[in-house]
Amino acid sequence: MQTYEVDLNTCGPMILDALLKIKNEIDPSLTFRRSCREGICGSCSMNIGGVNTLACISKIDTNLNKATKIYPLPHMYVIKDLVPDMNNFYEQYRSIQPWLQRDDGLKPGDQQYLQSVDDRKKLDGLYECILCACCSTSCPSYWWNGDKYLGPAVLMQAYRWIIDSRDEMSEERLKRLRDPFSVYRCHTIMNCTKHA
Repeated sequence: MQTYEVDLNTCGPMILDALLKIKNEIDPSLTFRRSCREGICGSCSMNIGGVNTLACISKIDTNLNKATKIYPLPHMYVIKDLVPDMNNFYEQYRSIQPWLQRDDGLKPGDQQYLQSVDDRKKLDGLYECILCACCSTSCPSYWWNGDKYLGPAVLMQAYRWIIDSRDEMSEERLKRLRDPFSVYRCHTIMNCTKHA
């Protein structure tokens, strides 16, 4: 466990600002992921104050009576410092084949597939997922069975493709999810809904 002190008067308001200040001015070996600084890439996901969230959109707690505790995402192998190994998570995502699948014989890109406004609205709240893994790594079922249970993020993405009116492989997608672990390890603990 490493402790750093940061002058909040010379630092931006977000946790990521403090981490960058530490890396640039105090400890260049401190390692963490970051990219967009706008909450759209998911790179800077970590556990801040006991909550899985994105460092770039998490404000620094200005209560100077207590330290802010920052950890890598829980229950993942740690590569270094705040960098978890995301390979298993991304492999699970790949396993659901997250792309439009058609049975019309056309090559991808040959034609646009139109969608009604109502069908498009069904995807609201699903396609916005940035695959940061905050929800999955807050799930006890994922902690216990992370090698088999797909977890909330990947299951939501699977659902996104199953209900997409342009996709023609919904039945095949559902068949791939019918096993004791893919879907049925969700015990509705609902930690996945509590990340920031």
